[in-house]
Amino acid sequence: MACWECPPPKSTDYKLKECFNVAQFLQVDIDEGIARITLNSPATRNVLGFDGPSAEIAQACERISADRSIRAVVLTGAGTVFSAGGDIRNMAARLDNDALEPVDDRYYYKEGIHRIPKALYELEVPTIAAVNGPAIGAGLDLACMCDIRIAARTATFAESFVTLGIIPGDGGAFLLQRLVGLAKAAEMTFTGEAITADQALACGLVSQVVAGEELVETAMGLARRIAKNPPHALRMAKRLMRESQHLRLDSVLELSSAFQALAHASSDHRDRVTRAVQAIDRRKNS
Repeated sequence: MACWECPPPKSTDYKLKECFNVAQFLQVDIDEGIARITLNSPATRNVLGFDGPSAEIAQACERISADRSIRAVVLTGAGTVFSAGGDIRNMAARLDNDALEPVDDRYYYKEGIHRIPKALYELEVPTIAAVNGPAIGAGLDLACMCDIRIAARTATFAESFVTLGIIPGDGGAFLLQRLVGLAKAAEMTFTGEAITADQALACGLVSQVVAGEELVETAMGLARRIAKNPPHALRMAKRLMRESQHLRLDSVLELSSAFQALAHASSDHRDRVTRAVQAIDRRKNS
């Protein structure tokens, strides 16, 4: 039976869902090319522990990327909270551990929660965060790691690290300002204060705000609209957008030409162009 320890699939007939049957933190449901991932620890407010949750999210991303039948991902939280961020009880316990040195924390981050932003950045398929409630600290940053964010009206967002005397240690300093601009990101980071779903919409942090009971279906509906498109084109378009954040225009154009050459040679492109031409001809003859 497949499990977390098995290698990533090498073929599209791999039964991805079998790889999640021992997950402790995530619930993964796959249907019609869409993976719905639920942070499934409502008793802890879906805190992002450094060990189990980080490993599960990273491995889920790896397996989803390797399964080319999956075209979109929806990420949400169980219960009334999207994610309360880091595990504060664990932080307190580490403060009392005199055996730990600063260098231990460096590797604690690198081998723990840093696996999440790296995995989501490398995830091949489009991702939608369905933010069902508070997204606090690392929980906000987790939402920022997705390509699109849709919020329930009850959602709140806080880059709250400074209120605990720490800094955004999981990539939030990189992510948030790219979504809301430097000034708004600075305001959120330096105050640690929460903003409402409507304020998140106004500053571009989320693209939609909907009633809580409509949230998941709205996100799944968007995922289905995305999943109608050819999977190779979706994956290359996402990679192009990711790399375009950092490259010069000439480098982006060079990458675009390489991806476009692959896309033009695909059977999906041939089929879609053929159907488009046929539709044009029908309109002319009608």
